[in-house]
Amino acid sequence: MNEKNTLYIVIPCYKEEAVLPETSKRLREKMNALRAAGKISEHSRVMFVNDGSSDQTWPIISRLHEQEPEMFSGVNLSRNRGHQNALLAGLLTAVNYADMIISMDADLQDDINAVDAMVDAYHEGYEVVYGVRSKRDKDTFFKRFTAEGFYKVMKALGVDIVFNHADYRLMSRRAVEGLSQFSEVNLFLRGIVPQIGYKWTTVSYERAERFAGESKYPLKKMIAFAADGITSFSVKPIRLVFSAGVVVFLISLVMLLYALISKLAGHTSAGWTSLMGSIWLLGGIQLLGLGIVGEYIGKIYNETKRRPRFIIESVLNKA
Repeated sequence: MNEKNTLYIVIPCYKEEAVLPETSKRLREKMNALRAAGKISEHSRVMFVNDGSSDQTWPIISRLHEQEPEMFSGVNLSRNRGHQNALLAGLLTAVNYADMIISMDADLQDDINAVDAMVDAYHEGYEVVYGVRSKRDKDTFFKRFTAEGFYKVMKALGVDIVFNHADYRLMSRRAVEGLSQFSEVNLFLRGIVPQIGYKWTTVSYERAERFAGESKYPLKKMIAFAADGITSFSVKPIRLVFSAGVVVFLISLVMLLYALISKLAGHTSAGWTSLMGSIWLLGGIQLLGLGIVGEYIGKIYNETKRRPRFIIESVLNKA
């Protein structure tokens, strides 16, 4: 058995007061079972990361640490920075104490029992273990269609991404240290982690319904997240705009030639419909192209400012 077996489970939390009592209860049971089986050390912890919640999330985390410092620890961000930044803050804090780190959501949709298989894979020599959904039967047709479509689009654009994997994964200390070398501000961890390399595998699990509270990813945020993922890892959308521009330019040359021939032949007539259609078509293509290019320019703007991705206000941890 590998002696380096201290496990930290990192859980980003934003307004999760409704689910934290049950989440902590189930994780306590899981950690105790793993300790009893000798798979993880007594120094293993559950680390909750409070992402600037305005409810009782941080007081609950503080109370859990006060009552069971050997089980629970906490990281409190100075303000809300978003799920990906909060997760990264937890990973980069936990790497100072852990040999392996599992990231998962607080809503109990990720199957906690998959932790056993992840830890086993780590002891077999894998440095990254991805939790992959085996099926999406509980999703609505729209959610299933858009989610799976997103992964297929990402693959088509050349992005190295694990199909049906979100942020439920195990990473070794070395893998997290590798992750720390990626300094971009626009975070899309499920696209960054595969770039680290190292030996990896997958563990399948069934995703459950949210135990309590409301989803923190409504449709608007999901669309923004998908756009971030695509524009952070692929320049193909800009190349598609260029290709569309070339096609439209060639068509315009053909139409210009047609107009000249019609003029010389005396067959010209009022063409209000074709004129308006052309204006709207070209205008739409131009605006679409400007929007895509603007998305990339916005990302460049954010990256060049080099602002911190998160600021930690306090850490509760008994090493």
